[in-house]
Amino acid sequence: MSVATTHDHHHDHHGPPRGWQRWVYSTNHKDIGTMYLFFALFMLFFGGAMAMYIRAELFMPGVQLASPDFYNNMVTDHALVMVFGMVMPAAAGMANWMIPMMIGAPDMALPRLNNLSFWLLPAAAILLMLSIVAPYIFPDGGTPVNTGWTLLPPLSVQNGIGMDFTIFAIHTLGVSSILASINIVTTILNMRAPGMTMMKMPLFVWAWFFTALLLIAVMPVLAGAVTMLLFDRHFGTSFFDAAGGGDPILFQHLFWFFGHPEVYVLLLPSIGVLGLVIPTFARKPLFGYKALVYGMGVLAALGMVVWAHHQYTIGMSLVATNYFMIGTILISIPVGLMLMNFIFTMWRGSMTFETPMLFGIAIILMFSFAGVTGVMLAVVPADMQYHDTMFVVAHFHYALIPGAVFGLYAGVFYWLPKWTGHMYNERLGQIFFWWTTISFNLTFFPQHFSGLAGMPRRIVDYSIQYTEFNMISSIGGFLFGLSHLLFLFIIIQTIRGGAKAPAKPWEGSQIGTPGLEWTLPSPPPFHSFTEAPVIK
Repeated sequence: MSVATTHDHHHDHHGPPRGWQRWVYSTNHKDIGTMYLFFALFMLFFGGAMAMYIRAELFMPGVQLASPDFYNNMVTDHALVMVFGMVMPAAAGMANWMIPMMIGAPDMALPRLNNLSFWLLPAAAILLMLSIVAPYIFPDGGTPVNTGWTLLPPLSVQNGIGMDFTIFAIHTLGVSSILASINIVTTILNMRAPGMTMMKMPLFVWAWFFTALLLIAVMPVLAGAVTMLLFDRHFGTSFFDAAGGGDPILFQHLFWFFGHPEVYVLLLPSIGVLGLVIPTFARKPLFGYKALVYGMGVLAALGMVVWAHHQYTIGMSLVATNYFMIGTILISIPVGLMLMNFIFTMWRGSMTFETPMLFGIAIILMFSFAGVTGVMLAVVPADMQYHDTMFVVAHFHYALIPGAVFGLYAGVFYWLPKWTGHMYNERLGQIFFWWTTISFNLTFFPQHFSGLAGMPRRIVDYSIQYTEFNMISSIGGFLFGLSHLLFLFIIIQTIRGGAKAPAKPWEGSQIGTPGLEWTLPSPPPFHSFTEAPVIK
């Protein structure tokens, strides 16, 4: 018997892994992408529950539901769960599913590493959950993690055992991100099909290429910062302890050197999704493909060097402050360019408004608003007033929910037919869109006003003049949270069955099909885009 037949016999005897083993051991990029997406869905509800608690507490002045420490713990973990547990894994799930197919690769370059990258996430999630309960179950638990997601010393040096769990969770998440990013960069550079040059790749692949490079560059800095924090806490060092000659401001620089590029890590994959959704439903090739690619590159590069605009109030030199102000304002150029490219793609297109396109248009409108408030915050004398108020909370939620989360929704509705083989219920999809969009604005728009009026962020109680804005905000927040039950229902309904998806679920989608738009002979005259160009 030859080796091959022995092997075949052996394989037949045991059969391929079934049931849970198929998922646990899977090295298939689609299986792993699916696991990422389900994990992100679970964390969406976990982090969302914390947000519901925060809005319930802030419905009225005074301390209603729990201690101020617990409130601050929820503020901290809501951010960590949403950033590391929901947005990044959801985007990574889409990357795993779609990038190999978009570049014509059989799978990711490093399939076993891919499996490890995913399974580090549930481990990190368990550590984060332990960080919440640890102060209450250990005899000397100390205070809960009440620092905010920035984990700033001296508070984080004095926190109880929950902080150690948080530090290890961040390490685990960081390892997962770095490994997944190395995998994505390697796949994109080495596994493109013949003829698939870099400048023929769909925008989504480019977006993830820059995202992965950013993560590889900045994640180790965060890892170093929290390791130094761990040493300050347990091994007698004084990196951030002023009493021992350390500098708490050093931690801010290290954290934000990671934290600001992280914002673009959350935004770029969604910009990539827009680069597929908008051309499909406008039935026109993407306007300014090269400009978008270069724009994303400039965005990633500039995003690395403006971190201290989060720290205008710490007493930097005038020269440093001016540099960070000008750099931050410059970022609005590539962002504005991208938004204009998407608007020009829609210009005189033959548009239809299915759910993914509705989310795409909502992103362009509401993310532009985040850009405007971002320029306001970039200006130093103005930021001295806005800093640490609810205005900042309103600003970054307008950046992250439309900019990152709505892009993920657009991607989910766009690709659900491909992932499941079934069409989702379009009517329910549209109800979900309007429900989330209206309730999102109801939640976060009033926070601009309470912030400008001086309401501080990250504080459990507030003065009575802010009551009405907070009530509106909380009602909007509960409605926004509730809408996600409909989202869950749509997804379950689509997986379980529904209209069978055709080979090309979206009419005109051959234009939006990766790679194919570049095989169009020469662009047809401008007025004839009402019908999709014929592809030879």
